[in-house]
Amino acid sequence: MPPDEERVTSPFDGFEEDAPRRGWVRGLLWTGVGVLVLGGLYAAAQWYVADKVPSDTTVAGVDVGGLSRTAAAEELSASVGARAAEPVTLSAGDATTTMDPAAAGLTFDADATAAELTAFSLDPVRLWDHVVGGGEQEPVVHVDDAALDAQVEALRGSLETEPVDGTVQFVDGAPTATPAADGTELVADEAARSIEEGWLVTDGPIELETEPVGPDVTQEETDAALAVAQQVVSAPVVVAVSDQSPELPVEVLAGAASFTPTDGDLALAFDGPLLVEAVVERTNDLLTAADDAHFEFSGGVPVITGGEPGTTIDPAAISEAVETAATSTDRTAAVELVQSDPEQSVAALEALGVKEKVSEFSTPLTNNAVRTENLRVGASKVNGQLVLPGETFSLTEALSPITVAGGYRSAGIVENGRHIEGVGGGLSQMATTTYNAAFFAGLEDVEHRQHSYWFSRYPAGREATIYVGALDLKFKNDTPYGVLMQSWVSGGELHVAVWSTKHYEVETSASGRSNVVPPTTVTQSGPDCAPTPAGNPGFTITNYRKVYLDGELVKDEADRWTYKPDNEVVCAP
Repeated sequence: MPPDEERVTSPFDGFEEDAPRRGWVRGLLWTGVGVLVLGGLYAAAQWYVADKVPSDTTVAGVDVGGLSRTAAAEELSASVGARAAEPVTLSAGDATTTMDPAAAGLTFDADATAAELTAFSLDPVRLWDHVVGGGEQEPVVHVDDAALDAQVEALRGSLETEPVDGTVQFVDGAPTATPAADGTELVADEAARSIEEGWLVTDGPIELETEPVGPDVTQEETDAALAVAQQVVSAPVVVAVSDQSPELPVEVLAGAASFTPTDGDLALAFDGPLLVEAVVERTNDLLTAADDAHFEFSGGVPVITGGEPGTTIDPAAISEAVETAATSTDRTAAVELVQSDPEQSVAALEALGVKEKVSEFSTPLTNNAVRTENLRVGASKVNGQLVLPGETFSLTEALSPITVAGGYRSAGIVENGRHIEGVGGGLSQMATTTYNAAFFAGLEDVEHRQHSYWFSRYPAGREATIYVGALDLKFKNDTPYGVLMQSWVSGGELHVAVWSTKHYEVETSASGRSNVVPPTTVTQSGPDCAPTPAGNPGFTITNYRKVYLDGELVKDEADRWTYKPDNEVVCAP
C-alpha cells in the first residue's frame, strides 16, 4: 500500500484468520430478519382470514363456506338447529326406534360451531383450508352424560331382543321342540358414544352396537329334553296298585307330562292328580271315598256322624313312579294306596261348640195344603245348615232353587202389593220364622225386609219376606261358635231353632201402633184382576232389640216399619 494512502481501520483488524465465521453470523442475522418478516406476513394472513369461514365448508351437510362468523351462526341455527329439535332414529339389528334429543341431553351450539370455524389461529391448517376449502366440519354438541345414559337405559326395551329358551312339549301326543335362540342387548357405553358422535351428521338411523345374550335353556339342553320326551311316549306304562294293573297308554302319558325350565334345564314332571284320575278310570272300585263329618238331628238334638277316612293314591308318589318308568326300559310303576282324610273332621265339628239350643221360634200354618207343602220342602233345606263363625247365612241360597224342579208348587204370594199365585208361595213364612230365630239368638241382622201388609200370624213389624233376586233374609254369625239351623213342620206350626253355645243375652220390646189406616175398597179391572177380601189396617210400629255380652250392651237397635192397609179388591165387570 502506498505510504501516502490513508488506511481505514476495523474493530476486527488483527483477526483475519476468523473471516469465515464472520460470514456465518451475518447469514444467521439475515435469516432471522427473514423469518420475522415471513412470520409477520403469516400472522397478517391469518388475521386477514379470521372471522370468515373457509370456502367449501359444510357442517352437518349445511354449506357455510365464505360466511362471516355471525352469518354462519345464523345459517347453522336456522338449518341445523331445526334438525336438532327433530326425533333421532336409532337402530340395533332389526329393531328401530326414535329418541327425543332434548330428553337425551343433546344440545347443538350454533354460535360455538361458527366461532370454532372463524377464530384466529396460527395453525397452518386453518390457512390451508382457506386456500383449498374447509370440507365437512363437526358441529359443536353439548352432552348431559347422565341424561344420555338414562335415555340409553330406557331404549333397551325397544331395541333389545330377549333370548328364546328352548322348549319341549307334546302336541297331539308327539314330542315337539322349540329351538333356542340368542337375544341381543345394547353395549351401553358404545351406544352413548355412537349417539353422541352420530347425531346431526348421520344420514338415516344411527346404528347402535349390540352383543348376543344366550338363553337359559340352550339348544343342547333342548335336544336332551326332546330325547327324554321321545322315551316317555315310546310305550305304555303299567301301574301296579293294590291287586290291579291298569295300563296308561302313550296319549295319557303325553297329556300328563310337561317340561319346566329349572336352573337352565328342562325338567320333566308328571301331573299327579291327572295320573290318579287316569288310573281310577281304568280300575274297578280301587278307592274308597272319605266320609266328611256332618251334623244330623237324632231325637231332636244334633249329633256328629261320619268322619271316616278313605283311600287314595298320593299324586306325588304316582308322579315319581310313572316318571321313573316312562324314562326307562322297565315300563312298570308300583304305587301304594294311602289313607285320605275327610275334609271335615269330627274334631273340627266338635270344636265349634254346637251343644245347646240358644233360640227357637214358630209361626202357625194356614189351612192351605199346597202352601204347607212348600214350607215342608223349605224346612228340609234349612234343616242342618251350618253357619261357621264369621259367615253370613242367606235364606234364598239355602232354599234354592225355588222352582218346580226344586220341589216347590204354586201358592199365594204378594207381588207389587197384589195377591197372586207364584211358585214357592208361603216361603215368606220361612223367612219370618228364621228371622225371629236369629233375632232372639242375638245374631247380626245383615238384610231383611217386612211385608207391605201385616198378616196377623206374624209379630207386627218383626217379620220378613223374600223375593229371589230382589229381597233376601241374611244374618251373620258374629259369635266364636258354630251356628246349626234346625227346621221342621209339626203341630200346625213351622219351627226354626238355632243350636250353638249361648253367647248373647237378648231383650226385646215394641212400641204401640200409630198412624193406623183402615182398609178400604178399591175397584180394579182387566183380565188379571183377582177379587180379594179386606185384610188388616195399615199402621206404624217400632221394634227394639238390646243385645248383651257378659253384661255389656253391644247392640242397641230400633227397627221402624209402616204397613199399608190391605184393601178389599173388587173387579169391575
